[in-house]
Amino acid sequence: MVYRLTRRAHDLFQADSNRFTLELLDSIQSIYGPNAPEKLLYNLFERKCASLKEKVKGATVAERAKSLAKIRDTEGYMSEFVADEGGPQILECHTPLQNVLDKYPIIGRLEQEMFEQLLGTRVRRQETRNSGLYECAFYFDA
Repeated sequence: MVYRLTRRAHDLFQADSNRFTLELLDSIQSIYGPNAPEKLLYNLFERKCASLKEKVKGATVAERAKSLAKIRDTEGYMSEFVADEGGPQILECHTPLQNVLDKYPIIGRLEQEMFEQLLGTRVRRQETRNSGLYECAFYFDA
């Protein structure tokens, strides 16, 4: 069973708590130029990936995916590992970075690259937004 948040429930789960982050990225851009925020986000995701490599455990891709989904769930992504007829995937029904992701869509590519490094396989990221619902699926071969 998969749960999704409706617009009314978004108030209960942080998604717009990144105003300070957005203001900080805007300040960095005004001081260091138009590419500075993306460079900073790239560096942040490199460090995040290095940290997660120590935590994600498993001998197989599926085991690492289950471990990563559990970690992401504790970080507020409503994440779960799903294996069905469409193949294995990590499904996320929320992102605590929603407003930062809206302004800096490069985050989607950085997340995909991070998942590829952590799982050790190619990953396809598919984000869906419909009627206030957010869903992001990471597809891969196990």
